[in-house]
Amino acid sequence: MEILYGFKPVHDNSYTILLFTLILGSGFLMTRVTKVAKLPHVTGYLLAGILIGPSVLKLVDIQTVMQLDVVTDIALAIIAFSVGRFFKLSKLKSNGMKSVVLTLFESGSAMFLIMVSMHYLFDLPWTFCLMLGAIGSATSSASTMMTIRQYKAKGVFVDSILQVTALDDAFALVAFSVSAAVLQAAEIGHLTFSIVMIPVIKNIGAVALGFGSAYILKYLIAKRNSDDHRLVVLMIIIFGLAGVCSELSVSPLLSCMVLGATYRNITNDKQLFRLLNFFAPPILLTFFVVSGMKLDLHMLIVAGGMGIAYFFIRIVGKYLGAFAGASVCKMDKSIRNYLGLALFPQAGVSIGLAALGQRLLPPDMANLLTTIILSSAVLYEVAGPAAAKFAIVLSGSIPKDDQEEFQEQEQED
Repeated sequence: MEILYGFKPVHDNSYTILLFTLILGSGFLMTRVTKVAKLPHVTGYLLAGILIGPSVLKLVDIQTVMQLDVVTDIALAIIAFSVGRFFKLSKLKSNGMKSVVLTLFESGSAMFLIMVSMHYLFDLPWTFCLMLGAIGSATSSASTMMTIRQYKAKGVFVDSILQVTALDDAFALVAFSVSAAVLQAAEIGHLTFSIVMIPVIKNIGAVALGFGSAYILKYLIAKRNSDDHRLVVLMIIIFGLAGVCSELSVSPLLSCMVLGATYRNITNDKQLFRLLNFFAPPILLTFFVVSGMKLDLHMLIVAGGMGIAYFFIRIVGKYLGAFAGASVCKMDKSIRNYLGLALFPQAGVSIGLAALGQRLLPPDMANLLTTIILSSAVLYEVAGPAAAKFAIVLSGSIPKDDQEEFQEQEQED
């Protein structure tokens, strides 16, 4: 098949290469603009996607955007593996239970507030609101990690962010599985063993697969191997896990998170994660640009009120829950006051769960769910990284030398 591009026919493979050139190039160029406004790179990537996508310049059509979902799965798998390194048992023993309690507070508060508010404000079905609340409990690990990496932030506050966002995703996956079971039970009028247990069994299997793969990874990439070899083997296992999870219709997040956490604890190998950091940026850039392209600006007119309400309700739930959880656990003042700000971003996990939910809901409700999640996700990813940056700065998590260096780089750029 040939595609006309100007006056010359362009073959499919040429079109694909030019497409990724456009995605990477537009994402990079938009960061030059967002740097002037002192916004994180993630914001620029999303704005680039909106600009070149079907809603504005239409350089990429919606069918092509949907075919790029594989990028989402791969990016989420890489993100989850990277987040897994923060589940070091020695650190979890010291403040792990506090992180769990804090996560239950902030995720549970957001989920409950979304569910109740959306039901009473817009008279939406309880089953739909339960699923919407479950999706709303998730936090975008990707944008948070990108923001932390960009500003070279470190310390107790940053460790708490990364642990809580990782636990957030686990909470959201469990809550979504429960909401899916309740939805199916409501459709047939009663609960069955298969409805409840099949999703549970699949997720347990994905966790077990991630755990076992960590030992295989350790065996295959002994320290005597070259960095190139180690990175190739790691990507084989991450891609394999993502593919198996996709076949099982479960998110790769939990499995790859377990892979990263297990490998970190059985090897104490930090270098592999650093190697992945050199490989990941183009994939993460592509993921965020594609996320921006998925927003149909016309959808905001259809469910604009609901999307705006969801946007603010989730923010309130996250902040109040984090504040209450940190207060109960008697955590540091910076965590109590600013952690909620760092939990605003929401994109990758929520979009993935919304895609799964779309298959379970009736067509009208499925479209409504997609509208709310996609529109609000872009809003979160535009405002969220800026809020995360604000929280990191206020908490004092950017070393003074790095902060001065970063400010000089911003002025030069």
